[in-house]
Amino acid sequence: MEMRGLMGGFYKISEWIMRLSVTNVLWVICSLPFLYLLLVPLFVYNTVEELDQLLASLMLAGAAAPFFFFPATSAMFTTVRKWVMGEVDAPLLKTFFRGYKENYVKSMLGGLLYTLIFVIIIVDYRVYLSGIQGLQLLSYIFLGLGLLLVVSLFNFFSLIVHYHKSTFQLVKDAILITIGRPFRSLSTVLVSVAILFISTRFTFLFPFFTGSLIAYMAFFNFYQVYLKMKEMMERQEQLEQQEREIAEQEPKQ
Repeated sequence: MEMRGLMGGFYKISEWIMRLSVTNVLWVICSLPFLYLLLVPLFVYNTVEELDQLLASLMLAGAAAPFFFFPATSAMFTTVRKWVMGEVDAPLLKTFFRGYKENYVKSMLGGLLYTLIFVIIIVDYRVYLSGIQGLQLLSYIFLGLGLLLVVSLFNFFSLIVHYHKSTFQLVKDAILITIGRPFRSLSTVLVSVAILFISTRFTFLFPFFTGSLIAYMAFFNFYQVYLKMKEMMERQEQLEQQEREIAEQEPKQ
């Protein structure tokens, strides 16, 4: 019995390794043009003189993100959503590519909107940082807004695979959840940073586990927020129903 339990544990671990690695590889393949434009310049341009080339390459990566990174990431979140909600045996390829197809347009539009907002924030940050004397403080405000927007991406991808809403509403809700649930958002960021840090030490993790692990933890945190909000709404509805029943039972004056 003990050996059977031990072998069963190894089997479950191997299943999770397979799920995470296959999903991560699919994500890397589907977002490869963006990852190439993002990562290669970081290793090629490493001097001050090459800063302009690096910025140009990063701008190209930003332009490619809505068409490759956002749809691929939404497909990955579609897959991990199944796991968090208990459907661990969902077919990986079918689930991933169905999520890719169904959410492509909406995730692309969301990517374009996020890119536009990022560009505005970056331009304003640079203008106020090196512009009028005495207004440098505003540059830090825009820097904070940029960080907030980055963190809201976790909730955006979780929302896009969990709700049927307009793109603008998804972006708006993602930002509101990030602000309204700061501890959950902070825990998602800390776990993601820890996974990325470990991946820099063990580079084989990136093509096989990094993205899917971060997506799983991000959607897990989002789902806990969703369950809590759902519970609060149900309680509110029950209270309103009780108030209506009491009002109906009161004799009319």
